[in-house]
Amino acid sequence: MNRKIRPSFSIITGIVCFVVLTMLDQVTKELAVLRLKGQEPVILIRHVFQLYYLENHGAAFGILQGKQSVFFIITVVILAVIVYVYARLPFFRKYRVIRIFLVMISAGAIGNLIDRVSQGYVVDFFYFNLIDFPIFNVADIYVTCATILLVLTVLFRLKEDDITEIIQSIRIKKT
Repeated sequence: MNRKIRPSFSIITGIVCFVVLTMLDQVTKELAVLRLKGQEPVILIRHVFQLYYLENHGAAFGILQGKQSVFFIITVVILAVIVYVYARLPFFRKYRVIRIFLVMISAGAIGNLIDRVSQGYVVDFFYFNLIDFPIFNVADIYVTCATILLVLTVLFRLKEDDITEIIQSIRIKKT
C-alpha cells in the first residue's frame, strides 16, 4: 500500500527518536565511565562477552588515531546528506523503514561526535573477546546495524520503481 504520511509528523517523530537514541548512547557511555573506568572488565559471558572500558582516539579497528578533525568533517558531511535525503524522501509508509535507519545512523554519528568534541575520544565498552572483535559502544551499534539493514532493504525489499522514485526525489534539480 502506498499511503502518504504527514511530513510534519514524520519529521517530528524522527527528531524525537533521534534525541532519545542519542541520549541513550550518552547515558550508557556515562555509565561506562562511572562503573568501568579504572576497573577490571566485567565478564558477562566467560570467554565470550565482557564490558571493557576503552577511550578510543580513532575509528573502528583503531584506524586514524588522533585524527579528530577528519572525523568531525566526515560526520558533518554525512549528517548533511542524511538530513537532505530524509527531507526529500517521499512521505509514503513504504519508506518509513528507510527514515528509521537514517535516524539511527544520525544518532550514532552524533553520539560519537559529542564524545570526540567534548573529550577528544569516544568511550567504548562492549567487547566480544570470543572473536577478538573491536570494542564498541551503543552509537556504533546504531550505525552498523542501520547501515547493514539499509543496504539489505535497498537490495532486497525495494522494487526498481521505488528506487527510481527515491533517486528522482533526492536528485538536485538544476535551475
